[in-house]
Amino acid sequence: MSTQAATAPARQSAVGIAFILVGVSAISVNDMLIKQLSAGYPLHQMVFTRSLIGIAFSLLLVQMEGGVAILRTRRPLLHLFRGLVIVISNLTFFTALAVVPLAEATALFFVAPLMITLLAVPLLGERIGAYRLGAVGFGFVGVVVMLRPWDRGGEIGAGLLTLLLPVLAAFTYALYQILTRKLGASTKASAMAVYIQAIFILVSLGFFLVAGDGRFADGSGNESVRFLLRAWVWPQGADIWLFLGLGLNSAIVAYSLSQAYRLADAATIAPFEYVGLPLAVMWGWLIWGEVPGAVVTAGIVLIMGSGLFVFLREHIRNRRLVSAQRVHRRY
Repeated sequence: MSTQAATAPARQSAVGIAFILVGVSAISVNDMLIKQLSAGYPLHQMVFTRSLIGIAFSLLLVQMEGGVAILRTRRPLLHLFRGLVIVISNLTFFTALAVVPLAEATALFFVAPLMITLLAVPLLGERIGAYRLGAVGFGFVGVVVMLRPWDRGGEIGAGLLTLLLPVLAAFTYALYQILTRKLGASTKASAMAVYIQAIFILVSLGFFLVAGDGRFADGSGNESVRFLLRAWVWPQGADIWLFLGLGLNSAIVAYSLSQAYRLADAATIAPFEYVGLPLAVMWGWLIWGEVPGAVVTAGIVLIMGSGLFVFLREHIRNRRLVSAQRVHRRY
């Protein structure tokens, strides 16, 4: 009995890790598709299309997890706030993606797991030791190395404000995942996915009503602004399939991430999101011939290395806690 009680959290963590790996892989494909389409379509059109398709898949999952009754919630405002922060995260990251190479934007965004580790302390009551705190510090040094504020974009070829957009996206994403952890105790993952998709649809429709004719993008010399505000265009040829792929990926991402952070401790799950870094480098090299330079690579190594160290320390700590629990129960 005691052995089963001790191993149950480990099994839950393993399932959570599996979900985060699926979700991160889907995110990588999503980012690649959006960057591929960014030269010809507005961001809010992509968000609307993928969310409209994604909510259909998410509603099917709702039926599998208990039916429409699970969509009822006693905390609508907190779910709304969770939806808005992930909308901000997506818009800021994808706006940067029109200019910044995929690997660099992804690396800057992947400071999010370090932010999750920090935010889990005041918001979830989790604890981090001096070693993990030091590793988080090294990760933020990697961010500064990649931003290179003294060089105005330099190697990456984008302005400092544009490079800060993925960092802002990382912060809002960290808040989103912390809220997922808080709300996941009483809300099914499929229901949370539906809430997110619905908020994306409403926000993108708002963009369409205000800027759908492209009048705010006309004459702008900033590619990120044009990507955010250009006029809607009906998808051409094979692009229709890319839009459908965005929708399917959206459902997979929303469900997988919600499920992962429901099942496992935030500090355990977060480092596995770094799988997205090598995937982003791979897509950038295969599709656009982008290869990170020396300074950018150093920043990526610092960010990724600190995240992996945080995971290692968390793994050791959890193993010691389980061992201590077993000894205590024998007495």
